[in-house]
Amino acid sequence: MTGLRQDIQFARSADGTRIAYASSGRGYPVVKAAHWLGHLEFDWETPVWQPWNRELSECFRLIRLDSRGCGLSDRDVARISVDALAEDLAAVISATNLERCALLGQSQGGAACIAYAARNPDRVSHLVLCGAFARGALKRNPTAEQRDAVEAMLRLIELGWGEPNSAFLQMFTSQFFPDATLEQMKSFNAIQRNATSPRTAARLARAFYEMDVSELLPRVRSPTLVMHSSGDCRIPFDEGRRVAAMIPGARFLPLESRNHLPLEGEPAFQRLVEAVTEFLPASPPAVPAGFAELSERERQIVDLIARGLDNAQIAARLELAEKTVRNHITHIFDKLAVENRAQAIVRAREAGFGR
Repeated sequence: MTGLRQDIQFARSADGTRIAYASSGRGYPVVKAAHWLGHLEFDWETPVWQPWNRELSECFRLIRLDSRGCGLSDRDVARISVDALAEDLAAVISATNLERCALLGQSQGGAACIAYAARNPDRVSHLVLCGAFARGALKRNPTAEQRDAVEAMLRLIELGWGEPNSAFLQMFTSQFFPDATLEQMKSFNAIQRNATSPRTAARLARAFYEMDVSELLPRVRSPTLVMHSSGDCRIPFDEGRRVAAMIPGARFLPLESRNHLPLEGEPAFQRLVEAVTEFLPASPPAVPAGFAELSERERQIVDLIARGLDNAQIAARLELAEKTVRNHITHIFDKLAVENRAQAIVRAREAGFGR
């Protein structure tokens, strides 16, 4: 991507799962929850997601994460649920040392954002949802035939996912993006095939079918923008409208598209970009006085120092060598003009770190 680069790092979730996340751009922080079978490296260049990454990174500081079980995050995981995905979101927000940020949830990523926003209202300034849902297909009073269809789909994912020329995989992609170009479809096929194993793909799909965060919707207090494609084949338009109706004060923007999420090249994509940039703040939150010269990594370390962690604990938390942590702390003390750890802790806590 011309003029833009992403910086990939790792955070450790509450259950110890390592979650890969990438930062790009400058401006107000927007944390984008993991979407269906993502991969930070593939997503950065693919014609499906690259335009999203480019547009958002040019206006904001965009932070994206790979779902547990996918991409560069830990693949072999015990838990896959909306609560686990919300914990992963919390881990990345903590690792990036953000006091407040905007959340962006696409598709099932919306449920994780809703759960986090409802439980952490002081940490979420704005919530943007696109193609999102609060309840999965198995929570919408399905008929016996619909339940059978879901079970058949899950079985087909396990059996027909890994082949390069899988007709089932192509059919699945066509449901997401019926109006995609051939290049966009091929790239989405490749992402799905490489992001995870067929077994984990089926586990993720089952978790999404069984999600239900409906009871949390009225507890969301952040200004919220909900967008949904009018012809969405994957998530019914009425599910998006239902989310907007149950979040107090939420704005609802229908998008004229048959694709699950608008793609570059259709008017709905530009309409979405304009709506998001108008809705979110343009400038980053102020960095506490005296801390502006610190790098992002140094601010992470300052936050952990303020929490009372020693060098060994900081090294373990950030997956760094202890010597590297000591070197960072030396530079931090110089920049903050303090002589020892106790002075650094006092200054950091006065500035709001270590909460």
